[in-house]
Amino acid sequence: MSVSGNRLLNRRRLAQAATAAVTVSGVMLLLASPALAHIGITPSSAAAGSAQELTFRVPDEEPNADTVRFDMLIPTNPPIAQVLVKPVPGWSATVKTITLAKPVVTDDGSFSQAVSEVIWSGGRIAPGQYQDFSISADPLPSAAGTMVFKAIQTYSNGDIVRWIDVSQPGQPAPGHPAPTLILTTGSTTAQTASAPTGSSTADPKSAGWPGMLAIAALVAGLLALGISVFSLRRQRNTGG
Repeated sequence: MSVSGNRLLNRRRLAQAATAAVTVSGVMLLLASPALAHIGITPSSAAAGSAQELTFRVPDEEPNADTVRFDMLIPTNPPIAQVLVKPVPGWSATVKTITLAKPVVTDDGSFSQAVSEVIWSGGRIAPGQYQDFSISADPLPSAAGTMVFKAIQTYSNGDIVRWIDVSQPGQPAPGHPAPTLILTTGSTTAQTASAPTGSSTADPKSAGWPGMLAIAALVAGLLALGISVFSLRRQRNTGG
């Protein structure tokens, strides 16, 4: 093969290597991206029967639309005796209740109604930002288990995202998981971190595992490209 032919072949190989590197990086970034956009709950676990403030972090994942409404369904089987809503500047909250077949008796008295849904509206979450919504649950159900808070997120362009999927053991993580609180026995809560209030840009330090995947994707892409370039130079030096 002529020199010009070798050069053309090497360029093609380099282009193919670069394409492969970009593909690897893209796949890893796709794996990381969904986790960054999930609705989070803080704390993720709490002692059964305790009083807790539950904070739901809602990110805006649309590139050209604001979040304008957030519906949170409150589990009622078993119910939470008292649910209070923390005010959020710029947002109004609508609370829906149901009448219980059997009243819940606590140290504060007997409750025949329970909150079944809280709807926040009137505010906006811009793309690339998040908003924290908090409620006070007093007390949480007394038995250990899980509480699934299904949610609906509405965007200014009419799109609706239903965060209602429930994770199943041994199955891949669902695309739109519902925030889930684990109720434990004892008085110690796990993974309780203070969540700042207000709408703000996402903090890279809070990205956790997804952030690490994004970094790994970049490193993998650069490494693949470097190996390809090294191989081509070696072939060229050896006359290949």
